[in-house]
Amino acid sequence: MESRLSETLAAVEALASTGEVRISDHGYDELSEDGILVRNILDGVADAVAVEDYPDFPKGPTVLALQFDGDSKAIHVVWGIPKGHNSPAVLVTAYRPDSRRWSADFRERLK
Repeated sequence: MESRLSETLAAVEALASTGEVRISDHGYDELSEDGILVRNILDGVADAVAVEDYPDFPKGPTVLALQFDGDSKAIHVVWGIPKGHNSPAVLVTAYRPDSRRWSADFRERLK
């Protein structure tokens, strides 16, 4: 995706700035598994870059965003907004992208 923000990511950023965020159970599990702190996700959302945008996802608009933690390590975060609602921003999952499956800048899937 060429732009830093998609409409979905812009909405997520606005919601996160006012604390309207929920983390799914799966999201907590994945954060723990990869040693990612919630604070790193929340602190990095303002600088997130949309990698893949799914505005018509059946459960509501969803975006895969590239973010970085305090040590400048890449994190992929899947954010969503429940269908039919304007809030909250839901952290669906987050993980450290695998360099064997992503381009060097973690913005494109390798084929």
